[in-house]
Amino acid sequence: MEKISEPAVKSPFSDSELAYFEQLVLERRNSAIEDIERLRSQLQDAREQAENDTAYSYHMADAGTDAMEREKLYLMVARQQKYVGYLDRALDRIKKKTYGVCKITGKPITKERLQAVPHTEISIEAKLKQRKHR
Repeated sequence: MEKISEPAVKSPFSDSELAYFEQLVLERRNSAIEDIERLRSQLQDAREQAENDTAYSYHMADAGTDAMEREKLYLMVARQQKYVGYLDRALDRIKKKTYGVCKITGKPITKERLQAVPHTEISIEAKLKQRKHR
């Protein structure tokens, strides 16, 4: 059976506006990737430091603190990777010219919201409704 898909609602933005948002998303994406690389470097340094410390020269509390710091770095890397995924999906929507349309209401998302959160897929109206139902 062939799956019938609904026609995608076209973006309310012109090609030049979409190019602006594409640049904005790419800048955020590049910044996030730089953050990931910096955090990974910190993780590598922390791992090397842990390997160089011996059990006799190192207090258990310090080992616990270091392990907690490494865990925090892992979580920050994962969070940034997830953010890059959201930005990649926004780039895909820009390419398909469906960017800026709320996936819940089908209405245009305001420019101001997209400038603040360029990867968003929902309007303020839909976001507020989500929060009320929690």
